[in-house]
Amino acid sequence: PPAGTAAGPACANCGVLQQNINEYVAALIALKQKMIDGDRLLTEYQQKCTDILYLSISVLTEEISALRCQVEQMLQKILPLEKCQEELGSLKAELEEKKVCL
Repeated sequence: PPAGTAAGPACANCGVLQQNINEYVAALIALKQKMIDGDRLLTEYQQKCTDILYLSISVLTEEISALRCQVEQMLQKILPLEKCQEELGSLKAELEEKKVCL
């Protein structure tokens, strides 16, 4: 206001406006900090998920490899048994022939 006149309601409004602006700026700064913190937490979470995924893949790969070895070992045990079964079938057939002849 001009010199010598009383400060009217406009100056009071200026003070309120300045206080509102200050609060608004403080809220924006707090929001920006929360966004930064949220981005950091999201990055950490994504890294942990990636680590868990790679660990899971590693464990599963090892388990698959172990299972393959077990299957190969079983197949190696089965092949001789299959040959024995064939021989047993042949012997049974021979015995049946001899039984019929007797």
